[in-house]
Amino acid sequence: MAEELPAADRPQVLIVTGMSGAGRSTSAKALEDLDYLVVDNLPPALIDEVIRHNVELTTPRNLAVVVDARGGYPVDAIQAAIERVEREGVEASLLFLDASDEVLIRRFEENRRPHPVAGDTLVDSISAEREFLSELRVDADFVIDTSDSNVHELRRRLEEEFLGQRKERPMRVAVSSFGFKHGAPRDADLLFDVRFLPNPFWVPELRPLTGKDPEVRQYVLDDHDAQEFLQRVEGLIDFLVPRFQHEGKSYVSIAIGCTGGRHRSVVIAEALAKWLDGRDVRATVRHRDVDR
Repeated sequence: MAEELPAADRPQVLIVTGMSGAGRSTSAKALEDLDYLVVDNLPPALIDEVIRHNVELTTPRNLAVVVDARGGYPVDAIQAAIERVEREGVEASLLFLDASDEVLIRRFEENRRPHPVAGDTLVDSISAEREFLSELRVDADFVIDTSDSNVHELRRRLEEEFLGQRKERPMRVAVSSFGFKHGAPRDADLLFDVRFLPNPFWVPELRPLTGKDPEVRQYVLDDHDAQEFLQRVEGLIDFLVPRFQHEGKSYVSIAIGCTGGRHRSVVIAEALAKWLDGRDVRATVRHRDVDR
């Protein structure tokens, strides 16, 4: 199978699953635009066959296989398929799309579509599906929570993660800033609270600026606690990254929060991303609430 191909020519395989209503259809279309061959609504028992067929093509393509409630959710079959193809030299990653129950309920009510998992009520259906998928969410290489994202934001997020993805699969670290008053992100692997730092909001000339402005950056980083915090977080990441990699994890999401998500968290996230750029990782940074 894929072991006969040079490493640079081996296709990437992405198994896409998650909660109904969390954005699988949008993700499938976005991945097609990124030149993935997308196979939707595939029963888990056929994952191996589709992957082998793709590898046998004259020019194998990156492949995204969408598995959802229509094809059934035998978790063991999905996990076993991933293990088998990886033993045969194909790199496979699991992408899990999620959203809060409240958001999923609203989306189904707005679209007036029946939930694919049978239940006495919509709430029961969502609860049952979440229980079915709990193991896959834990095992996922990527978890994207779409509760606060529209279609365009989800597409941009997928482009950040999968456009031009390198074959050697270095550790990818996504650093994001946010404001606690707008809610903490649900898909962070590591979450840090920097509300203990001096707040530029209370400095009249800094209040209208953001953490991207040099005056705010200097104000925050001149504080001794900010420097010590960064050193301690950097040490923690240095400790964790090789251990994550040893466990087969290739993606880590780090969230930095302050009160409003405009000043302190933005500065610290930018500083952390800059430091990560000098490591053997692929770092991206985004600021969820900077414009609120």
